[in-house]
Amino acid sequence: MIGKTDLIEAIAGKNRGLLASDPDKQFILSAIARLEERNPTPRPTEAADLLAGDWRLLYTTSQELLNLDRFPLAQLGQIYQCVRPVEARIYNIAEVKGLPGLNAIVSVAARFTPVSERRVTVKFERVIAGLARLIGYQAPQPFIDAIESGQKFLALDANLANRDRQGWLDITYLDEDMRIGRGNEGSVFVLTKR
Repeated sequence: MIGKTDLIEAIAGKNRGLLASDPDKQFILSAIARLEERNPTPRPTEAADLLAGDWRLLYTTSQELLNLDRFPLAQLGQIYQCVRPVEARIYNIAEVKGLPGLNAIVSVAARFTPVSERRVTVKFERVIAGLARLIGYQAPQPFIDAIESGQKFLALDANLANRDRQGWLDITYLDEDMRIGRGNEGSVFVLTKR
């Protein structure tokens, strides 16, 4: 029987999926499916206390995220999804490491709405992308506090509200320190709570 430890060992060293071979991907997806069958939280959208927090991405099949590592002279750093259930907000933050002094972030703020016991719809509202030092980015929480206070950043800082960009996410596994989700574009996400 494959458990959380087996999944974590399988994705270790795979750089969130960038270094996973086809056999690795097959084994990882099989391990994810087996873990999802034993989801300890049958109604994850109602488990605000478990959902809340800053989650770090361990593995994904999302090419949109993995392609952030393909920029010249840049390397994908940590990726976070910060969930604030009380405010019905999600903040996705990708750190991009470049030449000294050229580290950047790409962040998307979104509002989510539970539509079933495991599915949420997500409406993307704002994108912020730029050099971390110009934005003042050091860690997710102070950055989110600045966003929530209405601060504008010296970066690409655009409102997406009129673009109707949205999607959905099924939360297929949730416990106190691991979350697995499947998105509307067929992507899988494995995250651990910071």
